Formats: sequence, C-alpha cells, structure tokens
Amino acid sequence: MKEKIVMKLLRLPLLFLTLFLVLAGMVMKPAQPNILLILTDDQGWGDFSGNGNPILKTPHIDRLAREGVRFDKFYVSPVCSPTRASLLTGRYHIRTGTSGVSQGKETMRATEVTLAEALQQAGYRTGAFGKWHNGEHYPEDPNGQGFDHFFGFLGGYFNFYFDPELNRNGEQVKTKGYITDILTDSAMSFMKESRQQPFFCYLPYNAPHSPFQVPDKYFKNYQHKGLDTKDASIYAMCESIDDNVGRLMAFLETEKLAANTIVVFMTDNGPATARYNGNLKGKKSSMDEGGTRVPLYIRWPGKLKAGLQVSRLSAHIDVFPTLLELCGLSLPKGPALDGKSLVPLLENAQAAWPDRMLFTNVGNEVPSAVRTETHRLVRGKEGQVALYDISKDPFQQQDIAKQNPALVQQLTAAYTKWYQEAAKGTKKSAPIAVGYDQATTVILPATEARFTGKIHYKGKKGYSHDWLTGWQSVEDTISWKIKAVKPGRYQVSMRYTSCPAQNIGTSIQVQVLDKAITTTISQPFDPEAYQIPNRVPPTAGVEEKPFTTVDFQETIFIPAGAHTLLLQASKIPGSEVADMKSIELTKVE
Repeated sequence: MKEKIVMKLLRLPLLFLTLFLVLAGMVMKPAQPNILLILTDDQGWGDFSGNGNPILKTPHIDRLAREGVRFDKFYVSPVCSPTRASLLTGRYHIRTGTSGVSQGKETMRATEVTLAEALQQAGYRTGAFGKWHNGEHYPEDPNGQGFDHFFGFLGGYFNFYFDPELNRNGEQVKTKGYITDILTDSAMSFMKESRQQPFFCYLPYNAPHSPFQVPDKYFKNYQHKGLDTKDASIYAMCESIDDNVGRLMAFLETEKLAANTIVVFMTDNGPATARYNGNLKGKKSSMDEGGTRVPLYIRWPGKLKAGLQVSRLSAHIDVFPTLLELCGLSLPKGPALDGKSLVPLLENAQAAWPDRMLFTNVGNEVPSAVRTETHRLVRGKEGQVALYDISKDPFQQQDIAKQNPALVQQLTAAYTKWYQEAAKGTKKSAPIAVGYDQATTVILPATEARFTGKIHYKGKKGYSHDWLTGWQSVEDTISWKIKAVKPGRYQVSMRYTSCPAQNIGTSIQVQVLDKAITTTISQPFDPEAYQIPNRVPPTAGVEEKPFTTVDFQETIFIPAGAHTLLLQASKIPGSEVADMKSIELTKVE
C-alpha cells in the first residue's frame, strides 16, 4: 500500500510538468510561420545602395537582403495594379480581370482566390496596410478578398501624405503624421495583436510614388547632392521607407517574432523617373528590363540560408505558391496558377530549374515582352520588334532581331498563343456591385462613369482621385453600370464642388429603369483647392478640392440584376451644373 502511495507521489511532478507543457503550448508561437510582405511603389532596381546607387543609402533593406535569399532576376508588371493582382493571385493579371490602373480597369475579379484568402482558410489572421489598387467596391475590396483588417486607401493615387484620412474597414479615419510611418505603426500593432495565431501582414507602401511629399528631415539629406527637386524627394522617400523597414525588423526582434516570421521585400515596377537604375534600359511603364526587373528578398532566420543569391528567372506570380509551400499548405481550390514555387531555389540556388517564358503586358496585346533565361523580345504598339540577348547584353544596347528571325518568330508565336488564351479573363467595364450586406453604402466614383457632351475629367486622365467637370447641358449624361445582387431601396446623394452662387438652382435627377428621383442644388460651394505640401507640382493626377453633398429628396428602388444608373440635369439656370465627384447609394431597407 505504502509503495503504491509513493509511486503516485513520484508521478505527481511528471503530471505537473506535462500539464505545464500543455498549457505553455497554448501560448507558444504557432508552428506555422508568420508572413510580413512588404511592397513599395515605383521604387526601381537602382533605388537601393545594395544595388550600386551612389547617392541613396538603404542600410536596413540591404541588411534584409544579406540576411535572406536574394533573387537577382525577379520580374513584375511595368505598372502598379497589374503587379498587385499577380502577386496576390499567382496568376497573370490579365486573367484576373485587371487590365490597367484606373477607371475600373484596376479591379481584380472577386472570384479570384487571393493569398490572403488561402491563408485565412488555413487559420491565419490577415491584414493589409497601405495602397490596395485592386478594386474600390465590395467584394473586390480588401475585406472582400480575404483580409480581416484593412487600413489604407483603395485607389491608385493619393494626395495626402501628411495627416491623411485613411480607410479602416470601410470607415474613414483621420490620422496624424507621415503616411509611411502611420502604415508601419498600424502593421506593427496588427502583428502584436495577432501573435497568438499565425498572421499574414501585407504592407504595400505608396511611397516613393508621386506626389512628392516627404518630411524635411529626409529631404535635406538630398537637396544639395546635385539632384533636381523631384529626384531629391524620391530619394528622401526611399530613405524614409528604409528607416521604417529597420523599425519593422527591430520590432520583430523585440517581440520575439523574427525567428518564426518570413519577411518578403519587393517593389511593384521600375522607377517613374529617369534616375539611376543600374544601367537597365527603361523605367516604369516600359516593357524593357528597367520597367519590370525589381528586387526580391526573402528572409526566414534559421530556415533559409542567409546571403544566398539566386540568378534564375522568377516573377511576381511565383510568390503565392512559394509562401504557401513554405507554410506547409496546399494550393487552394480555384483558378489554375501561372506561378511556380521558388522553394527549390530557396534551398539551393543551383537546383534544377527549367527554362521558362515570362509574358509582360498591361492589358492590350501590345506593347508586350517575352523574357526567357537568356533573351528579351519587346514589341511596340506600331509593330516595332526588338530582340536582346540579355545573357550577353544585360543593358539592351544591341537589337539582334534581324539576325535572329527564327527566334523572333518563336517568341512572338508563344506570346500570341498565351495572350489569346489569357485575355479571355479580361472584362469590359465590369459593373459596380450594390446590395451586399457588408457594404450598405456604395460610392459610384466619377472615375468609373461613362459621360457624354462636353463633360470631361478635371485631370484629363481619370486617375482614382479625379472628378468630372464641364457639365453644361441638359443633354449631357453621366452613367454607371451597376449590378444589384438583391433588390433594395436606397438613399441617394451627390458630391459636388465648383458651384458658385450664380449656378445654384440646377435640378438634377437619377434614374434606374423607368424610375427617377430629383433634387435641386440650392447651396453654392466653390472653395479653393487644398494647399498640399508637394515639393514639385504633380505631373500625374489633379489638385484636391473640398466637396459637399446634396441629397435627393426621395429614395429609389433598385431591383436585382444589371442596370444603368443615369445622372442628368433637367434645368441649368447658370453656365453649368457643378464639378461632380461621386454618387453615393445608402441602403435604407
């Protein structure tokens, strides 16, 4: 009897130890790795001291490259939203419905399976902080595409880098500070709050994209180095990014998250100005090396070999399958991927890696490019064709198309076959969805409208913050394609500006099918444009002005299905109506 009691007592410490380990395991770091994916905007191959820039210093990003695996032949699309669509889906952007950067062409189809959705389904907490640029309306917005939390802005261009008003899961929030710092702070808060489960933190900074706004403490470091004001601002913005990457790395160390966090750093396209770019030909929007070759660094301490340099061909479409494999996850059910996992190269830079072709365009069949391990074929809008042997001529100084007609024909045929198949995914003026419970207010922006008469974009190009002006006739129309997922009744309002006192009294109406509601603009509103601290006048986009709202007097019923919402003036007592920013539909039942 005594022996049994003694044996039981001896077992107690073991039981307590087991219980302790079980309880401890409940709060230990998750077995699956976290992911921090950093994407910068318009930062080219040469915008890093680690790639030979003689002026700019980026010690923190250079350290990230040294401590991780560096891909030296990594390619993206030549402009913003196509790269984002390919990065998030592992598919060529044209398959996802993304065929441009504005007027709805930037919108990625909601049926695409994103990296965030795949990780969310696997138990990850997902957050995006910064520039989205893949659709402004639910379910194409971040919350509809797999992100539990979003904080940033939805369009492709943003005017306010200081004290910005940002979107937090559909609500506008006023902030204080510089936008790159604000986004970093929010990302770190998200990662700290998410440490009890694996997390995916997507951090798409909007710098160093224009407009050129940057704190003095960074700008003063470059204004006297022989640079024009624009490039001095860009380098200052790059230094700000580098400091924030340093903050992120220090945060991971302090919070003891570094060992279990995969950090990915890349940029979305080449530089937007003709600055140092490692002697690569071309810049943003170009189909050449300088427009599409960017850095890719992947760090996972203790799991990936520090300082490994990979020279095989890789692309944005490869990041999705690579991260899933590193996390031990299978590819989700959904559309077939174009990318391939880079894990073999992460383990061995000399691993077997068959030659491949990477296809580049923005939306139309041309301009375009085909990149192989050795060559680049570039096709222009007017039928120009150039071929370069990049293995011998990395800076594209000698066009060898005439000497190699067979290779030109082979690559052209491969591209044509690919485009004809991939372009089936393109869409023409996809309708804006209304009626979802997750989006009780839907904004129909001027940039996604069709219009007639003398109406035109204020900024000429219709970027995401633009509006319509020149509305002078009752014959002029503004319309949107919408699709109601279920019937509903809506309160309608219009945001307008540039309406002096002599133009008040205009009657306008909104019509869907045979139902129309009206209102009268009775309040003048013609404020000055905001004073924005741009270092140089913006070359893209338009100034920013305050807008006010006029409500329609009745609600309108929108039945389920696809419709056209028509906006038109019925009486214009002054010289014109007003400048129009958007129509807002708010569900009332």
